[in-house]
Amino acid sequence: MYSFEQLKVFITVCETGSFSATARKLKRAQSGVSQAIANLEISINQTLFNREKNTPVLTENGKALLPIAKSILHQQIYFEQKLASLTNEYENELVIAIDESLVSTDLLTIFAPLSDKFPITHIEIISTSTFEVEELVRTGKVQAGLIYADGELKVDMDFFLLGQARFLTICSPNHPLAAFDKVHDSDLKTYLQCVHRSLKQKELWFSYAISTKVWYANTHQTLIDLVSQGMGWASVPEQLIKKHLEQNSLITLPVTYERSGWVTPVGCLISRSHPTGPVLTSLIDSLQQHYFNNDHWEMRDQ
Repeated sequence: MYSFEQLKVFITVCETGSFSATARKLKRAQSGVSQAIANLEISINQTLFNREKNTPVLTENGKALLPIAKSILHQQIYFEQKLASLTNEYENELVIAIDESLVSTDLLTIFAPLSDKFPITHIEIISTSTFEVEELVRTGKVQAGLIYADGELKVDMDFFLLGQARFLTICSPNHPLAAFDKVHDSDLKTYLQCVHRSLKQKELWFSYAISTKVWYANTHQTLIDLVSQGMGWASVPEQLIKKHLEQNSLITLPVTYERSGWVTPVGCLISRSHPTGPVLTSLIDSLQQHYFNNDHWEMRDQ
C-alpha cells in the first residue's frame, strides 16, 4: 500500500524536475527519494517516470495519476487541519480582511454582537483590495477574507459564496460622456479612465483598463473622488455611490454592453492555517444572514 509520504515525494519530483532537487527540498538523501519512488511504483504496479535520461520524465500513466495524488495529499492536509481545530476552544484573536469597497456601516454592524458574545476575543479588521485579501488568507495572516469572487477554484483555502455586488460605470454630469444617449466601448476608450489597481498592480477582471489614457488608484473611494472632479470615468460598486446618484453629483452611463451594470459574486475565504473556532463560525453565520437579507432587498428594489 502506498503512503502519503511517497505521494509527497512523487509530487515534489514533478515540481522540482529531479530526484536531487527533491532531496534538497525535502532534506533527505537522494537514495531515499529514489527508493520512495521505486516503492510507490511497486505498490501501485505502475511506472511513473522514464529514467532513460538524467532527468526523470513522467510517463503517460504518471501524468494521469499526478493530479489525483495532489488531491489525495491535499485532503490529508485538510483532515489534519480540521482535526486540530476540533481540539481547540474559542479563539483569543480573530483577524478578517475585507475588500475596501465591501466595507460599509451595514456590514460592520454584524461585528457588534461578537463583542458581547465573545468578550475576550480581540478582533482586527483589515481593509485592502481583493488580491491582498486572498494573499493574506493564503499565507495564514488572517482567518477569513471577503472578496469579489473570480470563479477560480481555491485549493488551499475554503470558499463559500455570500451574495453579489453591482458595479456601475459613472462620470460627472459635466463630463462629455454625460451627453451620450448610448455609450459604446469605443466611446469609453476615447476618454480618461480611472481604474482600480492593487498595490501589486493587479486589476479586477471586470473593470480593467481599456482606455488609451488611464489613471490608477488602489481604493474605489479615490476613483469616485476623481470622477466627481470631472477626471474621466470609472466602474465602481453601486453601494458606494447611492448618495452621489441621489444628489446628481454623479451619473451612470448607458453603456451598451452592460446597461444595468456589472453584477459580480461576493464570497468569503477561510484560512486552513487556523482552527475554525466558535468566534469564526459565529461570524460566518452572521455574514451569510447579512448577505441573504441584502440580496432579498435588492431583488425587491429591482
